[in-house]
Amino acid sequence: MSAVTGKKIRLNRLVQAETNTCLICAIDHGMTSPQFLSGLYDTGARVREAIAGGANVLMLGRGMAKKFCHLFRRDTSLALMLTASAAGRPSGAMITPIGSVEEALRIGADAVVVYVALASDNEPEAITYVSKIGEACELLGMPFIAEAEYPNAYQSLRTMQGALGAEYLKRNARLCAELGADIVKVNWSGDQKSFAEIVKACDRPVVVAGGSLISDAELLTRMQQVRDVGAIGCSVGRNIFQHQNPEAITAAIRRVFRDKWPAKKALQELQGKLKKTG
Repeated sequence: MSAVTGKKIRLNRLVQAETNTCLICAIDHGMTSPQFLSGLYDTGARVREAIAGGANVLMLGRGMAKKFCHLFRRDTSLALMLTASAAGRPSGAMITPIGSVEEALRIGADAVVVYVALASDNEPEAITYVSKIGEACELLGMPFIAEAEYPNAYQSLRTMQGALGAEYLKRNARLCAELGADIVKVNWSGDQKSFAEIVKACDRPVVVAGGSLISDAELLTRMQQVRDVGAIGCSVGRNIFQHQNPEAITAAIRRVFRDKWPAKKALQELQGKLKKTG
């Protein structure tokens, strides 16, 4: 089987053909957050809930993937993280390579994921690393998800938007596409118009990052806005695994993308479920 065939097969599992959607739950924050997040105490429950709610891709590190792979369904894909964040450094966090495309193939992953942070002193090294991963993915038939995001995933979006703005995200997304990314994950840029420009400039399937904790109404509205300008899905972590009902919020996101519901309708269904569960 050629590498091209292998990549096509894996991409077909990542992106649901019937709806052209990719719904990712990112449960990799134990390797990226500067502080442990309480929603991760029972990771097995979070995996079950995200899958039950409709997530078809789980973003995990090798340790959690090994422990909880038995919870995956036949249509659940593993996206293996190849980077972590050295968040404890006095000079600030730095993205750190931790895995390989070869390892991802061995453990049955359908994609690898690399966090791409530009605008720092090590930007040349970061670009070189992304390029090497892109080349390896082409050689071995592994889909490549590039997280074209702001340098600090744990600052508020407003802070990062003020410091770097949508032009940073547009440049980052396009660079990732140029270096071989098959799916590009991008932060919300602050408004629908600028996000549409990022999708157009990237010219690859785009999923929006969930980002820091926000209200259900804001999250679902954001999902509708990006869907309407071409995003095929999302990659949500904290807003799922730290939610009072991870399965219900995942199902609400599924409604927006797969069922093409307006955010208001999905929110009403979600609120009904939350009332019933107390």
